[in-house]
Amino acid sequence: MPGVNFNLLWPQLLVTALAFAVFGADLLMRRPQRALLVWISAAGLVGIFVFTLVYLWGRNTTLYDGIFHIDNFSLFFSAFFLVIAVVVVLSSAQYVRQYLTHPGEYYGILLFSIVGMMLMAAAGELLTAYVALELLSFSLYILASYARNEPKSNEAGIKYVLLGAFSSALLLYGISLIYGAVGATRFQDIALALRGMEGVNSLLVVGIALVLAGLGFKVAAVPFHMWAPDVYEGAPMPVTAYIAVGSKVAAFALLLRLFAEGFAPAIDQWRLLVAALAALTMTTGNLVALTQTNIKRLLAYSSIAHVGYLLMGLAALSPLASTGLMLYLVGYAVTNMLVFVCAIAFYNREGKDEISALSGLAGRSPFLAGAMAAALFSLAGLPFFAGFTVKFYLFSATAKAGLLWLAGIAITNSLISLYYYLMVIKQMYINPASQPTPLRLPWPMVALLSVLVLGVLFVGIYPRPVVDAIQAATQAIFPGGMLSTP
Repeated sequence: MPGVNFNLLWPQLLVTALAFAVFGADLLMRRPQRALLVWISAAGLVGIFVFTLVYLWGRNTTLYDGIFHIDNFSLFFSAFFLVIAVVVVLSSAQYVRQYLTHPGEYYGILLFSIVGMMLMAAAGELLTAYVALELLSFSLYILASYARNEPKSNEAGIKYVLLGAFSSALLLYGISLIYGAVGATRFQDIALALRGMEGVNSLLVVGIALVLAGLGFKVAAVPFHMWAPDVYEGAPMPVTAYIAVGSKVAAFALLLRLFAEGFAPAIDQWRLLVAALAALTMTTGNLVALTQTNIKRLLAYSSIAHVGYLLMGLAALSPLASTGLMLYLVGYAVTNMLVFVCAIAFYNREGKDEISALSGLAGRSPFLAGAMAAALFSLAGLPFFAGFTVKFYLFSATAKAGLLWLAGIAITNSLISLYYYLMVIKQMYINPASQPTPLRLPWPMVALLSVLVLGVLFVGIYPRPVVDAIQAATQAIFPGGMLSTP
């Protein structure tokens, strides 16, 4: 196509090439040599991360007449996804070595899902976003059922596929209604049509509701959350971590650009719907989490509650709320990766994922127990950890948008969540261990946990560099918007 700079797609092309390279290396290498694939994948992702920042820094353009946006927003999330991928690849090393004959397939599918995420953050048109979302979704369906000899993993994969297909149907139907109402699928064209529209358009409202429902399945918002606990429990532990963090960050990147660039002129028609969805999601997630005995199911309902907090930022749509939402995504991602990597390290040694199995962990592995406690304190929103800073920023932005009642519900829910996080800490530090033998961790896992703990503390104590990068990304979807801090 004349006039299109395909070089701007180099990051996505390089991740795709890395995926094929890992596939090919897996076929050519002997089994003992395949242990190197984790380092090949991680090193390749780090190299692409550096290249992406250097090559796309300061770019602000579109491809295919607005179908893809190459700007600070897509750059921020592309770099974000690559960092998440590095953490997931490194945390998967021991699981892959123990259970998989061909690790290249696992890493290759993981890399293809990253391509889908990067395209979702850059998409500026509904059908393009849908195709990118399906690339991510199909990769996750496969990864969730990767433990083929485990009945729970097979069940998780089937439920994920069936409910994912249903959510995709809702999303496509919503897109068709929006096209019928405004005659466009590009975000900017939708916004232009909405500015010239008078009164409430029922077709448009139903279309937006269906799009929100379809994407609500992807992020596990209530009442579209029924797949999450079973999939989290049945999927391999590293995949659970990836679904909990990566898929949600990608979906909110898409939601934020879609609502900011496309649906913002009709905010009065959908704000109350999103706010009600946020309140229902955070309350249900926290209340059901109180009764969980499995760490993966507990984290599933915890993540549902955090989706409710994130939806607050969407309901309070503004440059300030957008900055708060993206900062929350950063804090949520680093904290959840820390708690999941702790759970992975414990599972790799003990083969257990029940909360009761953590009894006496502080005596068996003080470092692992301390890292998990830091992650749980951060999830609860205690000071000096990432969770406190990002909640303060997002809750303040929500209140300033006139949704003080929603911020009050969120604060109440944060207090509720403290109970079940403290129950896990009680198991580790107060209850006696069933077996007092020391639990030793391999050095790569210790190094990864150390970096994540530092990340949680860094975002909690000195978030300014992250906020500066996020504000630059926010300006890409709110051009001319006034940015301030609460």
